[in-house]
Amino acid sequence: MYISRPKANPPRNAEPPAVTRRHDPDRRARILRAALDTIAEHGVTGTTHRRIAAAADVPLGSMTYHFASLDDLLTEAFTLLADTVSARFTERLAVAGTRVEACEAVVDLIVDESWATPRNLLLSYELYAYAARVPALRSVMQGWMGKSRAALEQHFSPGTARALDAMIEGLSIHRSVDREPASRAEVRAIVTRLTGDAPPLP
Repeated sequence: MYISRPKANPPRNAEPPAVTRRHDPDRRARILRAALDTIAEHGVTGTTHRRIAAAADVPLGSMTYHFASLDDLLTEAFTLLADTVSARFTERLAVAGTRVEACEAVVDLIVDESWATPRNLLLSYELYAYAARVPALRSVMQGWMGKSRAALEQHFSPGTARALDAMIEGLSIHRSVDREPASRAEVRAIVTRLTGDAPPLP
């Protein structure tokens, strides 16, 4: 014969079972880095929430938790790019003790791939195109230009700094697609003409 037994009641002070959550304080920053990786691989037009989430190894739902829209995410990612490159640009020029050394730093920023990396150039192209369509990005580019010119003005007049900044951007782009990119000596000669600072004789 089956005898029903009363179910034991849980203790009154029993705590509810703990919910295990993944501690991931770097998630937002990782999403931004993954966004730049995705843009470099697929371009802005091929960048989606799903691709970024996969690259960052985060749940798709966390994308809209951290960023209101894809445009907001792209804007912050490009801001990260601008801040990172500007910091390295400023750092390189800051160690120059003379104008001649500053001229050589400018040459480095154009020809040395540790500075003008193919990835950064590719992302810069995407930023220019995206900013042409999204006005909010223009302020990011303007801030980037302002920081670059401020770094150059540590050694050169505002007018010369403006010319050098434009030359660095343009010549870097040309070198990335030119079949016969300008050599270091040729770049140095261009910088010398713009600044009027001849390098010391050997």
